[in-house]
Amino acid sequence: MAPRQEIIGVVSLTDVKIPVVSAIARPSGDAWAKSAFALTAVGWGANQFAPMVLLYRERMGVSASAAEAVFGLYAAGLVPGLLIAGPLSDRLGRRPVVTFAVLLSMVSGVVLMLGSHGLGWLSTGRVLMGVASGAAFSAGSAWVKELSLAGAVAGAGARRASIAMTVGFGLGPLVAGLLAQWGPAAFETPYVPQLALASLALWLLAQTPETVTRRPSGILSGGLLRLRGFSDRRFVGVVLPMAPWVFGSATIAMVYLPGLSAGHVKGISLVFAGTAAAVTAMSGVLIQPYARKVAATTAGQDRARPRLLVLGLVLVTVGTLAEAGVAALDRIGAWQAVLTLVVAVVMGFGYGVLLVFGLAEVQRLAPAEDLAAMTAVFQAFTYLGFAAPYLLSAFKGVASPSVLLLGVVALGVLTIGVTVRNARVTAA
Repeated sequence: MAPRQEIIGVVSLTDVKIPVVSAIARPSGDAWAKSAFALTAVGWGANQFAPMVLLYRERMGVSASAAEAVFGLYAAGLVPGLLIAGPLSDRLGRRPVVTFAVLLSMVSGVVLMLGSHGLGWLSTGRVLMGVASGAAFSAGSAWVKELSLAGAVAGAGARRASIAMTVGFGLGPLVAGLLAQWGPAAFETPYVPQLALASLALWLLAQTPETVTRRPSGILSGGLLRLRGFSDRRFVGVVLPMAPWVFGSATIAMVYLPGLSAGHVKGISLVFAGTAAAVTAMSGVLIQPYARKVAATTAGQDRARPRLLVLGLVLVTVGTLAEAGVAALDRIGAWQAVLTLVVAVVMGFGYGVLLVFGLAEVQRLAPAEDLAAMTAVFQAFTYLGFAAPYLLSAFKGVASPSVLLLGVVALGVLTIGVTVRNARVTAA
């Protein structure tokens, strides 16, 4: 049986743990930084689209629901990327999979640069970026961890991978918003920085030591899509019901609410949208050290009353309630945009706490041989939350944004009740 992995200290926006494999290198020094840079480049590409949603709405006349549906298509590519690329890199090696991911992110960027010609280009580009992200984050995170084993403190590799992705997640939308607002060729220029970063990443990857012995046999028959955890009552009753709230809360704060407030900051609407995405992402990461500490100190002590679960869902629910209030304050002008950024911090805290709780629970529940598969299933459910902005916009003809958000609040309260009850039932 493979040794059990520790993931409580490894939490990022997208994090799939892969079973330990037979390594062929234990390099020291800064070799890990080269693979980590690839995570930054792909993370940049993954999140740079957030302010562009507003650009396509304002200058192409794309409806809010259509633009947000394109935004959510990222998850359609990311989920299979997560499920397949990690195990595939166990067989073929980290370098070929991560190199493919970086190249695909560049192809995605070029396709997105053609987005002004129609939604088909945008949809294709977002799906490709999702596949690239899933491949990079699963195989790349494992690579950084393996390259960090020599001479590093426990958990250093996981933290390095998380920081690398966070830099990309936070700076990508901010820079894209600035370039879309004030740079030339607003539909193309915002994607150029990621292409430059990815080109540099490819050069660095060619110099990065491989850590996995190539095992090409059995690639198609080795169970790359094994799904695990559905027989575990706590996984099904507690972890999976809360999972969509992870990115549901984040994407509402990143995409939906900024779109409602953008009319009050017309001169800087795209910068505002990029800032909202960056604030949400960074808040989610900043809260994680505290959440990890709580998860570590209460492990096994509060299964019947999981404090992190309740804290995360309360933050998300209260944040959504505040969003409903902000959405109703249309008369206060630019102050609505300021309050949007404040609420983004609360929502970011909520998704960061829930992500830590989910990964910690998977770590505790999963047998060693199923850890990667169950983590991938959990992550796949978290990305269902990418549909939240689209669903809210699709129902705009039924009720006002504030009423729709109050409906989300009601779902949040229901989720708290269901998951806490199930936690109590499965605690024995």
